[in-house]
Amino acid sequence: MKIIEGGLCAVDDILVSASREGKYGLAIISNEGSNAAAVFTSNKIFANPIKLTKESIKNGKIDAIVINSGNANCYNGEQGLIDAKLMVNQVATKLNLNENNVAVASTGVIGRSMPMDIISPLIDKNIESLGHSAKLSLDVAKAIMTTDTVPKEISVETVLNDGTVAKIGAVTKGSGMIEPNMGTMLSFIVTDVDATPKELNKSLKEAVNQSFNMIVVDGDESTNDMALLMSTCKSGKIDENFQEALNFVCLELAKMMVKDGEGASKYIEVEVKNAKSVDDAKLAAKAIAKSSLVKSAIFCNYSNWGRILVAIGYSGAEVNSNKLSISLDALDDDSVNEVFVIKEGVVKALDNTKELSDSEELIKNKEIKITVDLDVGSACASAYGCDLTYDYVKINAEYTT
Repeated sequence: MKIIEGGLCAVDDILVSASREGKYGLAIISNEGSNAAAVFTSNKIFANPIKLTKESIKNGKIDAIVINSGNANCYNGEQGLIDAKLMVNQVATKLNLNENNVAVASTGVIGRSMPMDIISPLIDKNIESLGHSAKLSLDVAKAIMTTDTVPKEISVETVLNDGTVAKIGAVTKGSGMIEPNMGTMLSFIVTDVDATPKELNKSLKEAVNQSFNMIVVDGDESTNDMALLMSTCKSGKIDENFQEALNFVCLELAKMMVKDGEGASKYIEVEVKNAKSVDDAKLAAKAIAKSSLVKSAIFCNYSNWGRILVAIGYSGAEVNSNKLSISLDALDDDSVNEVFVIKEGVVKALDNTKELSDSEELIKNKEIKITVDLDVGSACASAYGCDLTYDYVKINAEYTT
């Protein structure tokens, strides 16, 4: 497997377009006849596009998806659902597609009427400019941004067992309201692997469960979260090499999101090993990554390992407190050595110890890894997050202005 250029358009025959008008963005991704699968937010209050796309994906075919940013089209009355249907119908009519095979996604402010006087002309404009290029893929990544500070895209290729080369291209958006459950913020992935909708669904869920479902920015889950995978089915048969590549793509996108977390200044990676089960490992890892106390301590360069210990304790994971180990490391500085603050139940980072001073110096780095050994089994899992800064409050307090 290797990273290649092109984003969504690294995959042949994928047509895309994107544009913005003020704070509103609009993008279209299209390939008629694509097999597809998707996962969605588990929030019981969900946006109108989620309702429509859940129905569209049932037949395992998606010919096109239309995405808008700037308005979530959520909790805005009956007209919001009508507007989502109008977006679908407009794309289907203009591209001569079955509207049951057109998906829709939205991101932005909840509870606001859709500005269809802006969205509808943008759809027409984008249909006229559909094309296939790396630039257009980057335009899509930019058009779907809200509080994101950078566009997020990646593309890879891998050699399948039958000797053919499969490609995957993807874009995503997300920097706040992030702690998904069976979904992600907005992620759109295209590929050419030959797979049935059922196979794509299984593959996507595996990739999502170890990537998007293991990231935390603020612990909030959006009403609009969606990850959608489309395939032209023009390459070789789906296999474990494809799965490895898809896992990599989703994890890289997930890391991009937490590194771009609203107001974030540091990236945090949490690895939990020797847990009783994978579920236990996930519970402990996400509890640490989600902890506001851990996140704020790291922001302030405060090596307070007690906060990590507390998060492990309330996570619900089984722990051998007499054998527990916690260490810190700097991912962005190879010259920094791993520091054990607790090793096999013995506290190392006591007052006036080298371990304490080393951990206080290490925590100043921009990319921090926390490793926890629960010593009750052999399962492991990782979670990914960011620090909690003053700017997070400012960004979210001023979001609608």
